[in-house]
Amino acid sequence: MTSIPEALLWCLSTGTAAAVVLAALSIRARGQRADLRSRLSAAEEQNSATLHSNTELSARLRATEAEIRHLAGTRLPDLTLALAHPHVPVPGLMDARFAGTETDQALNAVLEQVSDAITKERARVDAAAQSTLRGATTTIQALLYRLQTALQDMQHRYDDPNVAQDLLNADFLNEQALRRIQATGVVCGAWPGLTREDSYLAELVVGATSRLRGYERVQVSNQLRDPIAVVARAVEPIAIVVTELLANALHHSHRELPVTITLQQGNRGASVIVDDYGVGMHDDEIKAAMELLSGDDDLLLTQLGDPPRSGFAAAGQLVRQYGFGVHVEPSPYGGVRAVVYIPGDPLLTVLDESAQPMSVMAPLPHRSAVPDRSSSVLPTGSATPPPAAAQPAPAAQPAPSYEAPAQQAEGELPRRRRRKPVSELDESAERTASLPPRSPEETGSRWAALQRGTESGRAAAQSEPPRSPEGNAQS
Repeated sequence: MTSIPEALLWCLSTGTAAAVVLAALSIRARGQRADLRSRLSAAEEQNSATLHSNTELSARLRATEAEIRHLAGTRLPDLTLALAHPHVPVPGLMDARFAGTETDQALNAVLEQVSDAITKERARVDAAAQSTLRGATTTIQALLYRLQTALQDMQHRYDDPNVAQDLLNADFLNEQALRRIQATGVVCGAWPGLTREDSYLAELVVGATSRLRGYERVQVSNQLRDPIAVVARAVEPIAIVVTELLANALHHSHRELPVTITLQQGNRGASVIVDDYGVGMHDDEIKAAMELLSGDDDLLLTQLGDPPRSGFAAAGQLVRQYGFGVHVEPSPYGGVRAVVYIPGDPLLTVLDESAQPMSVMAPLPHRSAVPDRSSSVLPTGSATPPPAAAQPAPAAQPAPSYEAPAQQAEGELPRRRRRKPVSELDESAERTASLPPRSPEETGSRWAALQRGTESGRAAAQSEPPRSPEGNAQS
């Protein structure tokens, strides 16, 4: 039997051990490679996620920068424009992803702060402008009143009809300037600048009409049952409001179309209704007009347009200060209807026509349809009672005496003491009451004839020899 050498055995044992070691090393290497591959895959995934996150952050940063540029370049300028013109829209976010986020809240906070700052600054600047205008209009208004008084004195001083006509034209132009200055001052918070006595409502409306160019187109219908008057403190404010409403009606209707005014009396007050046949107003215009006429909000001069339209704004200021009301709506005739409602308490009263006759220029009331009452009211526009034929047969009465004022019911107009109607009328009073009212042309022609007569009388007096001092003293 052949024996295996020890060296060979040693080599075989050594090779087996080496193989085992190599196998172990191979197995370990494969494990390490698998671990390295898994770690490499995780690192690649993490790197990919990091790159994606960086991409999103970069995109969000670019979107935020775009929103900031949009805020500075578009939203803020539109906000400043919308503060002056509320109909202008202010755009929102460019990217809807920012809605409700901290970025959206921060941008809205910037808009609110800028809006508050601009609003306060506009109010401060407008208050300063109104203060300046208030002082200027008050001074100019006082000068125009002085000029008006001087022109009226000159009308009484000179008898030349041509000079009188020129003075009337100058007085009318002065009235136009005075009306615009007065309305501007009222818008700026100034006092109307004129104090009057208790005045009949019909006289007030006629006076307001005479302030306007185109007054000959105005037709006044007096439907009042009583000789209603406006208390002194509210006469000029209501006259200003009626004038501005008439100016709007005359301006927005054809020069050949009339403008009608109707005076109505209710249980709790009186109304002045102005109807025109003009172009009318759209719904948004009526809404804006009612906002101005309500006088609820403080107005800025920049909100009145360019050039500023101060008529309705001045009316709104007076409505808020004196407590009457103005309403504007579409007219049944296609134009605009404006209603001035004057509450009886505390802005109206009833005057005694025998003690304070109404002007002959005021329209006569339409009282023929009103049932006769035991205490009849004297007709408007005349200092004498109506004809006996128009009255029920009165009972025999003693000399005219004063009657105590009746107990005022809740909501009725306040009344003053009134004379009882006289039972007998002389012929002159009856003849005067039966005469028709004079037209403005007839009144003007009679005034011119009176001036010519005065002028001829003065010329004749200058041609006579001077009287002695004794004769002058006796006369």
